[in-house]
Amino acid sequence: MAESAVKFLLDKLAPFFKHDLQLLRGGVREEIVYLRRELERMTAFLRIADASEESDEELKVWVKQLRDIAHDSEDVLDEFTLLQAHDHGEGLYGSIQRLSCCIKNTKARYRIASELQGINLRIRKISEVHKRLRHKFNMAEQGSGSTSAGNTWGDHRGDALLLEKTDIVGIDKPIKQLVGWLVKGGSGREVVSVAGMGGMGKTTLAKQVYDAAEVKKHFKVRAWITVTQSFKLGELLKDMVEQLHNAIRRPIPQGINNMTNNHLKTIIKDFLQKRRYLIVLDDVWHLYGWDAVKYALPNNTSGSRVILTTRNAEVASATSLESGGKAYNLEPLPQLESWELLCKKAFQGKSCPPHLEEICSYVLKKCEGMPLAIVAVGGVLSTKDERRTDEWDMVGHSLGAEIEGNDKLWHLKKVLSLSFNDLPYYLKSCFLYLSIFPEDYLIEHMRLVRLWMAEGFIEPKEGKTLEDVAEDYLNELLNRGMIQAADTTSDRRVKNFRVHDLFREIITSKIRDQNFATIAKEQNVPWPDKARRLSIYNTLQYVQKNRCVSQLRSLFMFRVAEKPLLQKYFPGGFRLLNVLDLQNVPLNVFPVEVVNLFFLKYLSLKGTKVKTIPRFIGKLQNLETLDLKHSLVTELPVEILKLHHLRHLLVYRYEFVPYGVIHIKYGFKVLAKIGILTSLQNLCFIKANEDGGAILRELRKLVQLRRLGIVQMRKQDGKALCSSIEKLTKLCSLSITSLEEIEIIDLQHLSSPPLLLQRLYLRGRLETLPHWIPFLHSLVRLYLKRSRLKDDPLIFLQYLPNLLHLELCQVFEGDTLCFEAGGFMKLKYLCIDESEELRCLEVQLGAMPSVKTLRIRLCKSLEKVPSGIEHLIKLKVLEFFDMPETFIKALLPHEKDNDYWKVAHIPEVYFTYRKECGWEVYPLESLSGGEDFLHDQPSSVMKSYEREIHWK
Repeated sequence: MAESAVKFLLDKLAPFFKHDLQLLRGGVREEIVYLRRELERMTAFLRIADASEESDEELKVWVKQLRDIAHDSEDVLDEFTLLQAHDHGEGLYGSIQRLSCCIKNTKARYRIASELQGINLRIRKISEVHKRLRHKFNMAEQGSGSTSAGNTWGDHRGDALLLEKTDIVGIDKPIKQLVGWLVKGGSGREVVSVAGMGGMGKTTLAKQVYDAAEVKKHFKVRAWITVTQSFKLGELLKDMVEQLHNAIRRPIPQGINNMTNNHLKTIIKDFLQKRRYLIVLDDVWHLYGWDAVKYALPNNTSGSRVILTTRNAEVASATSLESGGKAYNLEPLPQLESWELLCKKAFQGKSCPPHLEEICSYVLKKCEGMPLAIVAVGGVLSTKDERRTDEWDMVGHSLGAEIEGNDKLWHLKKVLSLSFNDLPYYLKSCFLYLSIFPEDYLIEHMRLVRLWMAEGFIEPKEGKTLEDVAEDYLNELLNRGMIQAADTTSDRRVKNFRVHDLFREIITSKIRDQNFATIAKEQNVPWPDKARRLSIYNTLQYVQKNRCVSQLRSLFMFRVAEKPLLQKYFPGGFRLLNVLDLQNVPLNVFPVEVVNLFFLKYLSLKGTKVKTIPRFIGKLQNLETLDLKHSLVTELPVEILKLHHLRHLLVYRYEFVPYGVIHIKYGFKVLAKIGILTSLQNLCFIKANEDGGAILRELRKLVQLRRLGIVQMRKQDGKALCSSIEKLTKLCSLSITSLEEIEIIDLQHLSSPPLLLQRLYLRGRLETLPHWIPFLHSLVRLYLKRSRLKDDPLIFLQYLPNLLHLELCQVFEGDTLCFEAGGFMKLKYLCIDESEELRCLEVQLGAMPSVKTLRIRLCKSLEKVPSGIEHLIKLKVLEFFDMPETFIKALLPHEKDNDYWKVAHIPEVYFTYRKECGWEVYPLESLSGGEDFLHDQPSSVMKSYEREIHWK
């Protein structure tokens, strides 16, 4: 983690050498030059140090010292930048201010030079240690190349190969599936990958499959090769040669220890060329682990197989796809199997005593179906006295401390820490950053992206925006199993993430050790001397009084009920702040303390009661994100146009109306010269002002826009908007809402729509379906509301090649909609809403073959379920919302020619109705009691109904 801090500091030093170094006077310039040179000299060693510090105490101290130097240097440089950037104003007062500041700045420069001298003195002291440590690690590499900690980890890893089948639960089904993949399939060499986060039991599963009788009979030549993080290719190949020759009792080739890697690969390939073989490559961390050996494993058309286990889903997918094989993603143990495994370990197979059931349930919740965690924690619990519930409770509620201090949980910590240590340095900071969010908190996708950018974690890459790079980081963490997708949309976008509870425990220990972040969630927990990120949970009473937070870079508040009076709780201020996130706090007025935050890049007042934004917002010249969603702001001051680094401007709120339908009711009045903010990527929702279309024409200057939302559109605005959209070639998401329900949205003037457009939302009357929509080959999500088209829109939409999500609300005035064979081939989600005239829905055989969810709502004239619905064999969820009585009668199972059996194959079929107590949801089985179920039978399923919010 010191590598991240030093790299960040070197990036911050770069502008000084490009622009300001010659302007610096005397001591400051010399000290900065020396600082940069020494840090660059140490950077090469830092990657080794960061990965090895846990096993070497001296190294750990050195890394901490270097990290502190990097942080202190960053503070000094930022203080110097503040001196340079001070705005004095105009006129006589400004001149006096400049003279006063000149005197102060001279003193400040001497102070800064003195502080840099002190920092460089510290660097000189640790440089000697650096030389000694580097020499020690060079010698280690020339020797065995492994530490005792590494050997211990390898010894424990072998335990998974020795488990008896009676010690394993919940893997019978995956064993059967994997065995089937191995003994069946094509004649070519195929890779069967098993992916899952550390501790999920990949090695255990692979070993059970490897030893299965059917597999042994099918593959006469087998070898089990453990790859690990830092494998040595020569040793791995020698091991493979020995195992393969032993498998058929052949002598091992002489001179094997002196052979080159290429010679060993040739021996392996010749040996396997005419044999059907099975090779297990256990614990492959990176693609180069597979690339290093794959050419030694011939594709001999004998039906050979390779089992590859990995923590990285991308490795699993790539290797299986390359060979035409399959990938199996190991899921957490279900509740029943988790309970069985815990009882085996904690109670030696006996049932859990009733008085310990609640505690054990809590422990299982923490383990989240991870077999290694259940076994490890179960082992700890087995040593506790069953009569002492306090001891059992202590283990569950202080699991983080137990992982740190309990020898029985050392192996668990090691497995989880290995995944963290393997992260590249640029991902380590991103991952630790998740610690700022409370436990079980759903972390919004785009919020996290913008926060990472504001913190400077995202490294620029040629040809990509910072947002694109951040998306790559997220995907890499997902593929490695470090984070989990908590909520995914039908068009495959991950909306929210979460962190496994046990990974959170590992994160929590590391952020304390590395002074990465401070969590204020209880009284009397000591804070570090220089907190860099502060996250406050529940109440401001946890803020420690009289603490200097001048070095603070980020401040968050979660579920805080008090008004956040920043001056009261932080009287010294925090001039170096980059991030201020006050989402959903009870704030009525814009915090005036923000005026002095020159470095602020991210400001969120989302969900507050703030109504107006003051003019001094223009002083925040580094601001990149201004999030005012669901606040009461409807207008911005003209000074907002000074924020040339602004990338995300979000000002809107929703209004909920009957049936849970959402209307974008409030946007904001956009400024006439908005086109000057050329860095904008996200602009929503702006009002189409009554200015003859000048504002909409101004949008053409925002060529970086990815997402645009417009409300209060009028027909006469269409031509101006279309002329701008043609210039916005990077646009991925577009939302347009008309001024009134009967107002026409005129988009026929668009001759060349943005080819990258993926999501389109049109809310308003359309004279005809825009002619360019069928040509949006990137479109994955389409929402049309109140269109009231005369012609059937399905004819034009059915061949959109990548459409996954389609919602049609008051779209068609005809009485019949037909989904034709061969149409909507990739569609996953379909909703037909408020179609008053619709009497008949028809689904031809071969239409919508991939659809999984179908919702039909408020179609009062619809007489029967869609004709041909029985053809939708992948349909999982079918919902009818407030349908007429005649429709229900046609579904009653005892009626003649009923539709009940057309939908009986669908796993989830629901009927939602308005009752006196609110909305009630009935499953299909309710119809077995006849139509009276709507009046008399209590609902067997209750849930509140609210349509998904599409525009995050």
